[in-house]
Amino acid sequence: MESLDAYLTQVANTLLELPRLALEEVATALWETYQRDGTIVIFGNGGSAATASHFACDLAKWTIAPGCRRVRALALTDNIPIMTAWSNDRSYDDLFVEQLSSHYRPGDLVFAISGSGNSPNVLRAVAWASEQGAPTVGLSGFDGGTLARIVRHSLHVANTTMPQVEDAHMAVCHALAVQLGEQIACSAAPASG
Repeated sequence: MESLDAYLTQVANTLLELPRLALEEVATALWETYQRDGTIVIFGNGGSAATASHFACDLAKWTIAPGCRRVRALALTDNIPIMTAWSNDRSYDDLFVEQLSSHYRPGDLVFAISGSGNSPNVLRAVAWASEQGAPTVGLSGFDGGTLARIVRHSLHVANTTMPQVEDAHMAVCHALAVQLGEQIACSAAPASG
């Protein structure tokens, strides 16, 4: 039981130590993307791929408000055939940049998730997006890796245990989806007076 308690305490402490200004900047980037009717394009590997898919689902469904335009969200981790085709025909490092090249439109937000911050395919896609002038967000852990240094908006989870980093990333994504949903709902509410 001590091990379970220690793990949960460490995750809770990690969340309490999140840099709130960086979190607010990411929330603002999401809101601004919604306001300009852009798409939030999300990707990552392994557990981060699962987080990307889950986040896209929450953004597309959790944020629905009556009378309001819906959020555009796309996880590049959801199309297994295209992922394996690009990995086989080019390289795994090109997996996300090739998809991003097809889907990206000016005004979209590129949202990268990497526990280590050093996944080559994530970094390559972020570099490509930056060359297009796209706003970029990076969720990372450990020391932030290269991802934390090359994105416009970095949210670094200060933890060196991968499962805890992934837990924190999922909690952050849930918080961001709830926040965006509340903003959308409030924007539709009639002014009182």
